[in-house]
Amino acid sequence: MRRVRLHALDSRPDGDEWIVGRRATGRFVALPEVGKQALDLLDEGLTPAEVGERLRVRTGDDIDVPDFVAALLDLGFVAEVDGRAVEQEPPPAPTLAWIRPRHVRWLLSPAVPVAVVLLLALTLLARPPVPLDYRTLLWSSHGSAVLALGAGVGWSLLLLHECAHLLTARATGVAGRMRLGTRLQFLVMQTDISGIELAPRRHRLTAYLAGIATNLTAASLAALAAGATSGTPRRVLAAVALLALLPLPFQLMVFMRTDLYFVLQDLTRCRDLFGDGVAYTRYRARRLLRRRGRRTDEADPSLGLPAHERRAVRAYSVVLVLGTTLCLAFFAAVTLPADLTLFARAVVKSASGKSAWDRLDGIAVVVALGGLHGLWLRTWWRGSRLSRRPSRRWR
Repeated sequence: MRRVRLHALDSRPDGDEWIVGRRATGRFVALPEVGKQALDLLDEGLTPAEVGERLRVRTGDDIDVPDFVAALLDLGFVAEVDGRAVEQEPPPAPTLAWIRPRHVRWLLSPAVPVAVVLLLALTLLARPPVPLDYRTLLWSSHGSAVLALGAGVGWSLLLLHECAHLLTARATGVAGRMRLGTRLQFLVMQTDISGIELAPRRHRLTAYLAGIATNLTAASLAALAAGATSGTPRRVLAAVALLALLPLPFQLMVFMRTDLYFVLQDLTRCRDLFGDGVAYTRYRARRLLRRRGRRTDEADPSLGLPAHERRAVRAYSVVLVLGTTLCLAFFAAVTLPADLTLFARAVVKSASGKSAWDRLDGIAVVVALGGLHGLWLRTWWRGSRLSRRPSRRWR
């Protein structure tokens, strides 16, 4: 191997390391100072042998540059080797590709969060008629109207929430992609903004919190509008305001990598809080098994982390275990029996209902529940296949 040509890479310092990656693909790595120097020398057109010699003079150590270049190839950072293009899969198409960073740069302005805070303060001072009570959601005596509003507003707010993440990340140059995903038993819409790690911290936190800010803004506007109306419009707007607030407690479930999880990960300066937390939890579980007679010589994976990450990962592993256990226990004790009972009743009703309407109602429930759980299974299977693909991270 004589020379390599790298793709356009972005980088930023992060403590004693450098975060380096391609915004187009969302792939990034943490490199030590010597790794960043090797990358810069390769980018200048030097051969791996020349880079190794330069680094030997600078550091006094022998650096395995060919192995480093092999890792860069795996990451998709290398465009050409000895003048020949490297065959690579094209970057996945971004969602809303027609929106360019210049179109949404204003989302990164400090004036935006200030405006959201002022709107929230105004709403609290106005004390609009939005009781935080289930009766607010039951704004009509017609159940179909209540369900239609809940579904329409719920999905619209979900799309707005994810678009807020997508467009704020797009303003920093990150492509971003929206897709369905799973979080334990939940089917969720999620936005992949990998590459945001290359942006300044203020921009990263803005992208992570953009969805929550969108829900709070929608709730404030609907609540203020409810205070200015009466009758049915007031009841509808109050329901919309509460529907916008309902997803926010879910964000506190950081053991499922919610928006606040990424804020926590960034503030604790962890590379992969969830992944390292899972690895440490598995290690502790195997240690427990060893005490019960099963031997294992596995080393503590957290010992290879910096001290501040090790403390954060160990604390997060407790939250991970408790949160996951409680969430799955609730699913097993409440949600799953309710769904199975409702599904079984619907099957019987669809086959032997007293009237055509009863049979249609049963069929509708079977289709809705079956379709929802089938979509969850399909999404989970696709996600598990992607997670089994090999990856490489340099620290």
